[in-house]
Amino acid sequence: MKMIIAAIKPYKLDEVREALTTIGVRGMMVTEVKGFGTQSGHTEIYRGAEYAVNFVPKMRLEIVVCDGMVDAVLDAITKTARSGKIGDGKIFVMDVEKALRVRTGETDDDAL
Repeated sequence: MKMIIAAIKPYKLDEVREALTTIGVRGMMVTEVKGFGTQSGHTEIYRGAEYAVNFVPKMRLEIVVCDGMVDAVLDAITKTARSGKIGDGKIFVMDVEKALRVRTGETDDDAL
């Protein structure tokens, strides 16, 4: 099993969720986060005053899938989250040692 963590632009969330549902992803966790990467924030003008926005809002997706689905999930996220502009996000893939569904006691792939 693998955990896929993706940071994407907030306005891409619904489109990414639909693409993942289409390929068979049955669940994910979503968190609103702030961060910076290459774009290192930006400046904005509010009521005539300029101020720096050092952290950019993103959505963090956490998805655990069986090993065979990893490439399809990566492809779906990449295709739907890409705008071609700086700040499209990042994706990380990590091993998951164990999974357990609390309600039924199912483990590993059955728990997904």
